Amino acid sequence: MRASISASTSLCCGASPSRTALQSGVDSGTNSLVAGLAQNAKDFCRTEIDRMLKNSQTKVIAPVITFGLLKSHAETGKTHFSDSEIRKSYDSAVEFLKDFLHHDVHIGAKYYDAYGSRMSRYHVLKPIGHLKYELVPPFTEQAEALAKWIPKRIQQHITERLGIVPMLKDANTRTKLADSPEKFQKLIRDQIDRTPANFEIFSFALIKVHLEKFACKIYRDTRTAAHDKGVDLSTNFGVVYQIKRLRIFTESEANQVYAELKVNFDNERLQEGNVVLVIDDISKKVKKYLIDMKVQSFSKSDLLKLAANFDEPEDRQKVLRIVYEEFRREYSNGG
Repeated sequence: MRASISASTSLCCGASPSRTALQSGVDSGTNSLVAGLAQNAKDFCRTEIDRMLKNSQTKVIAPVITFGLLKSHAETGKTHFSDSEIRKSYDSAVEFLKDFLHHDVHIGAKYYDAYGSRMSRYHVLKPIGHLKYELVPPFTEQAEALAKWIPKRIQQHITERLGIVPMLKDANTRTKLADSPEKFQKLIRDQIDRTPANFEIFSFALIKVHLEKFACKIYRDTRTAAHDKGVDLSTNFGVVYQIKRLRIFTESEANQVYAELKVNFDNERLQEGNVVLVIDDISKKVKKYLIDMKVQSFSKSDLLKLAANFDEPEDRQKVLRIVYEEFRREYSNGG
C-alpha cells in the first residue's frame, strides 16, 4: 500500500519525464520565437534606415532625425514628441555626428516641420495630433542598439558616396595629396567617376584652375541636382560649358544631346560655337560630327590630361580645395 501511495504521489506531485520534455520543448520554442522576432525587428529597422539613405540626395536628413529620436528615447524613455522637440533632438544629432565624422559634408540640413510627418513613411513616427508624434515599435524596442549603429552606417554611406572628399577639408591633407603629381593624378582618376556629382564637380575644378592661367573666370550656374542631370558653367568670355556624365558613340545620340542644348541655350550662342560639352567619353567620328554643328566636346581623357599638366603643387592643391568647397556647398549642413 505504501509503495502504491508513493507511486501515486510521484505521479501527482513530481514531473513526469514526458511532461518535463514537453515543457522544455515549449520553453525552447518560445525562446527561439522571441529571438526570431527580435532579429526580424532589428532587420526591419536597419532596412528602413538603408531606405532612408538610398533616398537621400544632397543631404542625409531622415536617418539623422531617426538617430536623434532614438538617442533621446534610449536616454529618457520618451515616446511622444512635439515638432519643436523633434527639431531639438535633430539639432543635437547633427552636432553629435559632426564630432563623430569630423566634418559636416552630406549630413543634416535646415529643419522643416514637414519632416515629422514624413517619418511615418519609414514607420518611425505616428502622428497623434497637430505637429505631435509618437515613436513606435519596433524602433522603440531597438532604440539603444540602433543609436550605436546609425552613426557608423551614416559614415559608411558618406564614404561610399563621397569617397575622399570629406578628408579634403584639411589643408595638410590636401598638401600631401597634391605634393606628388602621380598621387594627384591617381586621386583624380579614382574619384572622378565615382558618381555623377563627382564627375561634374571634379571637372569644374580642373577646368576652373586651367582657365585661371589665362585670366579667365568660370562659374557654376546650376547645382548637381539640377533637373537636366548636368551642370552649366558660365564664363567671363562668352563660352558656356555643360557637364554631363554620359557617353556618345552614335550620331543619333549626338542629335539627342544637341536637341537638349537647343532647349537650354539660345541659337545664337550655339551658332557662334560658344557651347562646350564636357562628357565621359565620345568617339572620334561623333566628336567631328558635333564640331560640324559647332559644338566642341571635352571628354574624361581630356580632363585627365589637364590634371597631368598641372606642374605646380599650388595648382593641384587649388583643384582639391575647389572640389571640397563645391561639395560642401552642395552637401553641407547649412544648405
